[in-house]
Parts: sequence; structure tokens; C-alpha cells
Amino acid sequence: MAEADNAIAFQGAHGAYSDMACRAVFPGRPTLPCASFEDTFAAVRDGKAALAMIPIENSSAGRVADIHHLMPESGLHIVGEHFQKVEHQLLAAPGATLEGLERVHSHVQALSQCRRFLRERGLTPVVHADTAGAAQEVAERGDPRHGAVASALAGQIYGLQTLLPDVQDQKHNTTRFVVMAREPAEVEPDDGPVVTSLVFRVRSVPAALYKAMGGFATNGVNITKLESYMIDERFTVAQFYADIEGHPEQRPVRLALEELGFFSREVRILGVYPAAAFRHGGHPV
Repeated sequence: MAEADNAIAFQGAHGAYSDMACRAVFPGRPTLPCASFEDTFAAVRDGKAALAMIPIENSSAGRVADIHHLMPESGLHIVGEHFQKVEHQLLAAPGATLEGLERVHSHVQALSQCRRFLRERGLTPVVHADTAGAAQEVAERGDPRHGAVASALAGQIYGLQTLLPDVQDQKHNTTRFVVMAREPAEVEPDDGPVVTSLVFRVRSVPAALYKAMGGFATNGVNITKLESYMIDERFTVAQFYADIEGHPEQRPVRLALEELGFFSREVRILGVYPAAAFRHGGHPV
């Protein structure tokens, strides 16, 4: 139980980028691999881990599929964020060559981030549940025709060689993670730069979103992220996910949220947490 009180859950196998993010933010803490995002959330809810490290978007490939649906129903709170530099390695079994490679295994996001590289070399992408799991399978297969796109850490763990480093199409390739916990973070309005994450549904009337967002403009509250996704089978109900700068107890944010609530069917705050240094000129790890 003592280890569970200190562990960080993540989706994937050891060596995944989420595992690297856990080690970067919380060095020395044990990491707990989980088969799915649902299992990762459940590990925290059930007391098997204290925290969860969840990727939500990438600078090259956009948002991570399903996360915006799963987070609001997880029962957890966002307590922090982390921006991780993603440097993909082309890995293969010892003795394999780039010329002999035919198929490359990885998570769909990683394959998307290396789309141009794979196409130019005529390599066939093979989708897996996570990057490290793909590396593990390539190692177990031992076939020189099969490679994996994964982290250098995964290569070390599973005994693979690096055929080429940094094969991502965009050198700025960065993934944003959020840290989630059973209880909300204790952040005061004057503690420094703060991010508030929330979900809301607007009323089904003309210009509802425009009116709902108006309070942020008139009160000078910056919206750093706004996304919508459908949540019903008839494509008539949209839920919005937003990140804003500021604390709900600060007057401009409070007024903006009040106006949002007036024009929305539901507003739910997912977390109030310190902004990462990356937002203010820092570099991803």
C-alpha cells in the first residue's frame, strides 16, 4: 500500500512516453503501467496509484482520441500539467538494417507524427495500443523486417537498436500531459499563473456559444484551448472542453464563469492547477 500511495499510473507499457513524463515530473516515484485510459483512471480511483499521467494533445497530431470523453467521467481532478518533448526513435532488433525494414509498429499518434518519414521510405505503418508495447512486440518477434517507433527508453528496456534517431516530422513535436488525482489541487488565486480546465454544454439556441464566450472577452480572461465534440447519437448535443488562464476566485474569471453558466446547460470544472513554465517561455523536458 505504501508504494500505491506514491505510484503514478499511465497508459501503456514501461518505456512509453507517458512513463517518461512520469519519471520527468516525479523522479524516484514508482510508475504503474495500465492497458487503457479507463484502467489508468480506475487505478487512481481504486487506490492502486496516487496520480495519473494523461496525454491530452500533441503539437503535431492534435488531441489524443477519447480523452475529452473520458476525463469528465473519470471522477478525478486535474492537479497539474507537463509538456514533454517527443523524440521518436526508429527501433529494430539487433542486426536489422534500415534497407531491410518493411513494417513499422507504433501507436496511431506516433505514426501520425512520423507520417512523412514513413511514406518517403515506403514503410508500412502498423497500429498498436501504445509505443512501448509495439517496441516490446518487435523485440519478441525478432524479425529484421519489423521495426518500431518509440522512445529511447523503450529501446533500452526491450533491447532494441536505434536505426535512426528523431524520425518525427516536426522537430517541435511536444505532447501536453495533465496530472490527475482523487482530490483537487489546493491552489490559491495569488499563488502564481494558474490554469482552470472545464467542460460545458451550451443551450440549443442561436448564437449560444458566442454569448457564452462573451464573458471571457469582456472580462479580459484568456482562453488558451477550446474544443467541441458530439456526445449524442443524433449529433445535436455538443460538449466543449476549455482551458483558461486564471483562478475561479479571481473576479474577472468569476464573472466570466457566471456568464458562461447563464448561457450553458452545464458547467463543470475539471481542475484548477499551476500553469507549467512552458507556457511562459520555458522549454519542454
